[in-house]
Amino acid sequence: MVRVRRKKLWASCLCITVASFLLVSFQVVSELGKFERLKIENSNLKDGKQKPEEATKHLHPFLKKGLYQSKRRGSKADSYPIMLWWSPLTGETGRLGHCGADTCFFTINRSYQHHHLTKAFLFYGTDFSIDSLPLPRKVHHDWALFHEESPKNNYKLFHEPVITLFNHTATFSRHSHLPLTTQYLEGVDALKSLRYMVPLHTKNSLRQRLAPLVYVQSDCDPPSDRDSYVRELMTHIQVDSYGECLRNRDLPPQLKNPASMDDDGFYRILAQYKFILAFENAVCDDYITEKFWRPLKLGVVPVYFGSPSITDWLPSNKSAVLVTGFSHPRELASFIKQLDNDDREYEAYLEWKLKGEVSNHRLLTALKERKWGVQDITQDNYIDAFECMVCNKVWENIRLREKGFLPKRWNAEVTHLSCPKPQAFAFPVPALQWTSLREMWIPSFEQSKKEARALRQLVEKNQNFTAQEFWALVFKD
Repeated sequence: MVRVRRKKLWASCLCITVASFLLVSFQVVSELGKFERLKIENSNLKDGKQKPEEATKHLHPFLKKGLYQSKRRGSKADSYPIMLWWSPLTGETGRLGHCGADTCFFTINRSYQHHHLTKAFLFYGTDFSIDSLPLPRKVHHDWALFHEESPKNNYKLFHEPVITLFNHTATFSRHSHLPLTTQYLEGVDALKSLRYMVPLHTKNSLRQRLAPLVYVQSDCDPPSDRDSYVRELMTHIQVDSYGECLRNRDLPPQLKNPASMDDDGFYRILAQYKFILAFENAVCDDYITEKFWRPLKLGVVPVYFGSPSITDWLPSNKSAVLVTGFSHPRELASFIKQLDNDDREYEAYLEWKLKGEVSNHRLLTALKERKWGVQDITQDNYIDAFECMVCNKVWENIRLREKGFLPKRWNAEVTHLSCPKPQAFAFPVPALQWTSLREMWIPSFEQSKKEARALRQLVEKNQNFTAQEFWALVFKD
């Protein structure tokens, strides 16, 4: 009997244990099921597979709450306008952005293309492609272009038929809606700083082993044809070249990585020189890069070639040697030698820095009035400023419609992104010198004009088109 009772007790315990295990397992499976469903939904959202109406349930409560129901704004709008990055510069699947009194939702999720709240499409110029455009374009769809880089990255944007497709622009041109001309300059203090300044008597001593001029470029044979000029210049004066282009000196091993171009050690090497060859990779008004600002910050005189409007951005009237002031590299070389041998004349180009006086009011005003910062965590960056510029314009039109007024139309102009046809320097090229890169830029520019006209014609039809249709139109004539 005792043995039978023990068996019954053991069976009862086993049943209870199994039941408990099954109950816990069921709960775990249920929770995992919920988790997997949520993961699939979020995955679909990121991949752009959901319908916009379904996707909004999982993004952010703003799409259901409605910002402009608040008493403070008194608007009847029940949601936020959507800004869709068609060229995914930010990589964000969804973010609520606050732009002063206005708020917009920024996303790269293309499933929002036909959502009734989508008001603007944002494009990054380098990735602007004819392969996919948000067509058909509705009347209330603004197109906004952010392009801070050289024209060599996408030449067709630099022609009137394409640049005027956009409503809002942020480019290096002072004429764009959000000028990025000073994008490589932190501020006035960076220009005035003496942190890297090497005394002239030390530079004169270093001249025993260093050339008067230094050149550091690894992007060879660009549209500006700068390597042809420097190659000719080297036949008239000594130039220390550290980059891949025309290299005759090596950087220390720890500085050979291109990522080290902003390292303290690299700066201190350049600061030892009297002059830096600051040649842009393209010649466009207001296209001014770190090549110009870096020597000024280091206390070295830039020998500049690039933007024809550079005199508008000099910290003082006598702060750079401009290549365009000389008819031939031999004349420039003669002038550099003269300054190298005359301390008083050389120091005249650094007087502004030694005194801490930036006299260019245009430059000072541009730095003061810009709505973004460079390497400053206390300020928005220029991408944030671009997003907010578009967001504010969208809300401006929303308010106009609410009051019964017609919306405004903003349009880009050809001056917002325009560069002349590239030109090659007429210097003799060594017989064994490979010149295909140098010679391809002019044909590339000419073809980009045909591409711009073809793209304009297709976009004006306001319907999707294929790459085959585009190229057939480009080569029609």
